[in-house]
Amino acid sequence: MADANLAIVVLAAGAGTRMKSATPKLLHKLAGVTIVSHVLATARQLAAAHVVAVVRHERDRLVEVIEVDLPEALIVDQDDVPGTGRAVELAVAALPASFAGEVLVLNGDVPLLDSDTLTRMIARHRQGSAGATLMTTSLDDPSGYGRIVRGNSGTLEAIVEHQDASADVLALSEVNAGIYLFSGAHLRESVGKLSTDNAQGEKYITDVVGLLRESGATVEAWEVSHSWKVEGINDRAQLAAAAARLNALIVRGWQLEGVTVIDPASTWIDLQVQLAPDVEIRPGSQILGATVIGPGAMIGPDTTLLDCEVGAGSTVKRTDATLSVIGENASVGPFSYLRPGTYLGDDGKIGTFVETKNARIGTGSKVPHLSYVGDATIGEQSNIGAGTIFANYDGVTKNSTDIGSHVRSGSHNVFVAPVSIGDGAYTGAGAVIRKDVPAGSMALSVAPQRNMDGWVEKNRPGTAAAEAAKDSLGK
Repeated sequence: MADANLAIVVLAAGAGTRMKSATPKLLHKLAGVTIVSHVLATARQLAAAHVVAVVRHERDRLVEVIEVDLPEALIVDQDDVPGTGRAVELAVAALPASFAGEVLVLNGDVPLLDSDTLTRMIARHRQGSAGATLMTTSLDDPSGYGRIVRGNSGTLEAIVEHQDASADVLALSEVNAGIYLFSGAHLRESVGKLSTDNAQGEKYITDVVGLLRESGATVEAWEVSHSWKVEGINDRAQLAAAAARLNALIVRGWQLEGVTVIDPASTWIDLQVQLAPDVEIRPGSQILGATVIGPGAMIGPDTTLLDCEVGAGSTVKRTDATLSVIGENASVGPFSYLRPGTYLGDDGKIGTFVETKNARIGTGSKVPHLSYVGDATIGEQSNIGAGTIFANYDGVTKNSTDIGSHVRSGSHNVFVAPVSIGDGAYTGAGAVIRKDVPAGSMALSVAPQRNMDGWVEKNRPGTAAAEAAKDSLGK
């Protein structure tokens, strides 16, 4: 049920210039999900009555993501007045006039802050009568952060910016994390008083804290022990660090659910992945997107699966696969490349140096090695010989090849699409198949073999080959 007394403001208007990227900062991904999507998921879990997202930079691209992740969110455009305080001012103005609950302010670039932590903060705030509660944390190196100054009783006395701090204040390690929970009435009253009369010409949300204290309202500081939860992402280095932290949590979570991960440090698992008990993931593997892996499957080493399904008991090693389905007890790899539209049936095999694309390979059928299978259907219990090419492109259009069940193709075949091979048919080694092959037939491409006696001795005199031939012939 929705919390009728809670509204959430997501600050998502910043330019994120330190990312130095054509992609907006909040649309960079970790664990397969955009930064802002992590924050929106947290907002959704808190079940607030209202969620307001304040946008500006790359507005349309951000709104496209927000409307998918949290369609009920209200979009507010920040105007030319800069600053977080102005963003909150606009968000509060967009809330219903009748709303009298608390307003939680979240930063769109803090993806690891979870709903459980925020729930505890909200509960603490509601136990007292503070006009605001701000989240803090302690850092080993707090340089550059606003310090939290507490009184003898532990209550918040001030937030002192680094450049304004005395030596005693600089010795403090507790800093402002930039997450705020305000009484709605106090916030409405104070946010309209914010000024741009400062060096940066911005309206700061931190100034609301000072205004509340001046009005006699209490401001509480609530400390989070795990500082990584409130770390923002401003550049690629911080993005990588956050991704590694989140990945470690994801991997550990799956380990506790019965998944074997041989080397967590070299294994990457996206947030939307689903793994069954007794899956084993070997080193150097990436399980990405919405991949689903069944019980007892073994993945890796050195395997990347993106948006794939892998059935129970299957083995996939040293393989790159995208948008592919692998049945139960199947075998894939090593060095296989499964492109979108690949379907391998139960007990099937896609082997060494095999590439597939838009190919449906039936139960028990095998493409063991050195082959390309594109735009094809292969029935059940068929075997495709080594070095076979499905020639699906005629220079203008892609065409299909239909291989029946219990077919045996010889090595180094070329199936020139469109062509159909009937059930139980055989093809000879080196055959180029341009015509349909009826069921039970043998298809051959035979040219007479011509041996030119004495050719090496005549055309390559004095070579090792010529001398070997002489010796063999007793000359």
